[in-house]
Amino acid sequence: MKKILTLLALVSLGGCATASNTYLADGKQGLSIDCSGEAMSWAKCYEKADASCAGTGYNIVGRNGSPAIREDDKTLGVDVGNFNSRNIVVTCK
Repeated sequence: MKKILTLLALVSLGGCATASNTYLADGKQGLSIDCSGEAMSWAKCYEKADASCAGTGYNIVGRNGSPAIREDDKTLGVDVGNFNSRNIVVTCK
């Protein structure tokens, strides 16, 4: 049981970007890609967009995320305790 809980904890910390279908204001279908969290980055969003569009390319329709904090607001140079949200909306070409 302990091994299963440890494995679940590691998977949740590692995380991965998730994509879900969405509809844009003009009725076109797009993908909303979430790559929030400390273990993620904007690069993970772009990698997921590329993989989700099967190599055909994509256009970024929208981008939303937490603003970067100032250097003097960090604890010993590290962003501690802040949840970083990152989300892009793309359409495949």
